[in-house]
Amino acid sequence: PATAGAKGGRKKQMASKEIIAQKEQLVSEVAEKISKAKSIVLVNHCGLTVEQDTALRVDMRKANVEYKVIKNSILLRAFEKCGLTGYEKVFEGPTAAAFSYEDTVAGAKIAVENGDKTKKLELKGGVIEGKAATIEEVKVLASIPPKPVLLSQLLGLLTAPMRNLAVVLSEIAKKSA
Repeated sequence: PATAGAKGGRKKQMASKEIIAQKEQLVSEVAEKISKAKSIVLVNHCGLTVEQDTALRVDMRKANVEYKVIKNSILLRAFEKCGLTGYEKVFEGPTAAAFSYEDTVAGAKIAVENGDKTKKLELKGGVIEGKAATIEEVKVLASIPPKPVLLSQLLGLLTAPMRNLAVVLSEIAKKSA
């Protein structure tokens, strides 16, 4: 009986070492996602229906945003590994993370719009360009127009002086004739 207990103890010890190794691997994978992301939005997804959650995931996927539910302990360790601290309170309760790798605004915009629509998705904070972001900062990020709209607005601003000069020259030419 003493040997059986010793063997059983070794199995448990080996199993826990495997679990720890798996968790460390998961922390490293999440830390890599954090370091690659232009922005990360953290939300409490509790209360969403299956349909609402599916619609949210579809919207995120269309915008090339990776949306995952990850254990708080894993997220906290990964954030700390990336030098992001002070998230202990953020990682209380259910947490999902939206990683935006291409468009900094996309994840925030989808999360805020979905939260407004369903009244069930709650912002918890995030990371913008490697810096901690409050709920308010995520909302401000979400209010920024998409990149194509910003580019067209910039183009409009750049061409306005030339257009105004052309109008003035045209009016002068009409008066002269």
